Amino acid sequence: MTRRLFLAGGALSASLPLPALAADTPHVHVAKNGRNGAFRSIADALAAAPDDPAKPWHIAIGPGVWEEKLRITRPHVTLTGAGRHRTILTYSMAAGMKRPDKGNWGTYGSSAVTVEAPDFAAAHLSIRNDFDYVANTLRADGINGAQAVALALGPGADRSVLRDVAIIGHQDSFYLRSGRALVEDSLIAGSVDFIFGGAAALIRNCEIRSRLRPGDGVQGFVAAPSTHQGQPVGFVFRQCRLTREDALPDGSVYLGRPWRAGGNMELLGASAFIDCWMDAHIHPDGWTSMGYTRDGTRTELTPGEARLFEYGSQGPGSGSASRSRRLLSTGDLVTFDRSNMWGDWQPA
Repeated sequence: MTRRLFLAGGALSASLPLPALAADTPHVHVAKNGRNGAFRSIADALAAAPDDPAKPWHIAIGPGVWEEKLRITRPHVTLTGAGRHRTILTYSMAAGMKRPDKGNWGTYGSSAVTVEAPDFAAAHLSIRNDFDYVANTLRADGINGAQAVALALGPGADRSVLRDVAIIGHQDSFYLRSGRALVEDSLIAGSVDFIFGGAAALIRNCEIRSRLRPGDGVQGFVAAPSTHQGQPVGFVFRQCRLTREDALPDGSVYLGRPWRAGGNMELLGASAFIDCWMDAHIHPDGWTSMGYTRDGTRTELTPGEARLFEYGSQGPGSGSASRSRRLLSTGDLVTFDRSNMWGDWQPA
């Protein structure tokens, strides 16, 4: 089936197959009215999955705003919605908010949807964290810890496939913590480090939208890869469009910065933007440094030390080669081809 997607700059006609599902895959429906045996919550539909974790479980989610904090620990779960603007999975939670046991949720715990199992797939829906980042930032008594993850691919997640989804937050929208992932024909929106983590992920033909936040100067950072140094690729953006919300200033957003999580010296962020169009909000330097603490000493991991590259950048935000913007040669591209990124996994 061919669907028409609307990305910045015009309409894109694309063939978007659903995640591969056998004809006899067990499935259930979730609907607000609960008619015809449908579940009234996504959590209940997840709990009803077959005991055998090797059996796929497909949940078709009807239109509506579904306010549930979801944790998926079973393999082979597929969620499909009625469209990105019609099926919306959301929760409002930030890292600095208190858990029932009085501790803070933390960045990972703030996620609206958390996946901790392999072979997860989602299509034709939105996942949002609706924590009001802007209002919190403007308040004198705002919480300390405004990270608010929409979707986290956590420990145990691998071979994740997302097609025609919207992942929307502000700071730390999409946590690709581990595993391998394919994200296609989708929207990812946020402001600070809004695509981050250590996964090997191909993000292809997507709109990457930077959001306006209070204050002047630097408005945000697109990517914060924390790739293990032994892993050849981290985030690979191909044929994406880097867009911005209205009023977001020119030159105010970096492509990203390398994240050495917890001061772990084995992390050496890797990311490449290949054949992407960039609006003028992208800073001329492209990449910038990110601080970390090791043995009580604060230092920075610079773009020159990390593995941050571009090839074929277009648009007013594209830049020339420099110490911060390292350009790949045609011969280098083979490393970032999907046929070489993931070893024995080749998603349909």
